[in-house]
Amino acid sequence: MTSQRNDSITSDVVIVGGGLAGLFCALKLAPRPVTVISAAPLGLGASTAWAQGGIAAAVAEGDSPGAHAADTIAAGAGLVDERVALALAREAPARIDDLLRYGVPFDRDLEGRLAVGREAAHSARRIVHVRGDMAGAAIIAALTEAVRKTPSIRVIEGFAAESLLTESGAVTGLQIRDATDPLASPAVVASRSIVLATGGIGHLYAVTTNPVEASGIGLAIAARAGAVVADAEFVQFHPTAIMVGRDPAPLATEALRGEGAILINKAGERFMAKLHPLAELAPRDVVARAVFAEIAAGRGALLDASKALGTRFAEKFPTVHASCVNAGIDPATQPIPIAPAAHYHMGGIAVDASGRTSLKGLWAGGEVSATGAHGANRLASNSLLEAVVYAARIAEDIGGQWAAPPARKLTAVAARNALMPRVIESSLRTTMASHVGVVREGEHLARAVRMFAHIERSAGNIALRNMATAALLVAASAWSRRESRGGHYRADHPAESPAIARRTMTTIKAAREVAALLAAPLRAVQPETV
Repeated sequence: MTSQRNDSITSDVVIVGGGLAGLFCALKLAPRPVTVISAAPLGLGASTAWAQGGIAAAVAEGDSPGAHAADTIAAGAGLVDERVALALAREAPARIDDLLRYGVPFDRDLEGRLAVGREAAHSARRIVHVRGDMAGAAIIAALTEAVRKTPSIRVIEGFAAESLLTESGAVTGLQIRDATDPLASPAVVASRSIVLATGGIGHLYAVTTNPVEASGIGLAIAARAGAVVADAEFVQFHPTAIMVGRDPAPLATEALRGEGAILINKAGERFMAKLHPLAELAPRDVVARAVFAEIAAGRGALLDASKALGTRFAEKFPTVHASCVNAGIDPATQPIPIAPAAHYHMGGIAVDASGRTSLKGLWAGGEVSATGAHGANRLASNSLLEAVVYAARIAEDIGGQWAAPPARKLTAVAARNALMPRVIESSLRTTMASHVGVVREGEHLARAVRMFAHIERSAGNIALRNMATAALLVAASAWSRRESRGGHYRADHPAESPAIARRTMTTIKAAREVAALLAAPLRAVQPETV
């Protein structure tokens, strides 16, 4: 492994992102030469490292891929591609075996079999963990070590993607820039085979469990290059982010509720049992709205594991325990203050079964992609599974072809940049949380669309422009879907509409047309301000 920094680089295959999908894909491509570009040191800027639940896989006796797929389809609120879900579940055991070979120390029972836990909306215990709540960190640590030992993988750390370079509907390269210095000159990486594995959009929201790198960059640069985007309106809000004044917010894993922890308000009243047959193990969108409602009503929301776990808390869930103790909370005896937080994006760049996007030479894997596996609401712990399954498929697809790098030297599409205006960035994130959050409403969405379109047009900072592009895609899709389904809840359209029980396919051009439509009646009144 080597590190390299130049103003012009040529690579056979480029992978953007140092999380699970990116690293797994790079390892699967070996010994083919690959360049991995990561804004943060490998693993540190990835949501994977923070994943506490684990990976869903039907590996236990009595479970089956069919049952796993059925749970996935039920959670997805009518929009899951059933063939995709079944194929995903069937490939799970093989990908778990891959991770074991890369050194991931999954928990085992006394007989040496993989230990499995249960999480919300699963009909069986099928979540493989590492030390209870440390699966993500353990997976990333193992893959990072494997990548650094692989000579065919070149790693460029500390550079963020800014733009895709294209010609006649095909990618030809990527513009990157020092992630710590927006005024530095950009570099160009020439390649006709690019994999986006940049993660999700959580940092577009003021309250999120995602790292700062999850700001929608991959979604934005693909969309601006002309790629089709799917299901952008569907954002999953984790119902139990720990509210101790940190950004990002620490996560209280769903596995706590799988072990019997309950949700109560400040009066000590348990509120989920009367709202859903599965109570605390109801689908995440149901639980998130219930928690949101308790907080909005002034009753507050807390997660109480004192009876379910008590003194076993620290051993079973060391990561959550540490987050609580650092904030002065003893979770073995005290309820944990919680609130919903942007956690996972079901939507993303539309891809086929091989991870191909609508642009020639561009693949996408992990959270930045939209495969059809999640529908309107992701089933717990399916995200890491999807990341490894599609990373392996992408590597296989790329492995069967070769494209010569562009013959001519590529130049940056936007060399000049400006400092990030923190006030506008904060305003964007606050607006996403208040107007495009757990509960949405038409007029609020329209205001958000107008605001994001204005920022996208006027931003001098490229990172902010990309954030606005991603936010505009989400908000415009949410405004256009006049129903409630899965993670998308419209207070002004609270019921599902069978007539629109279909996936959203859109482009940035279509999102900008929505913004123009919504801005038209206001032009005679006053210009939009930020």
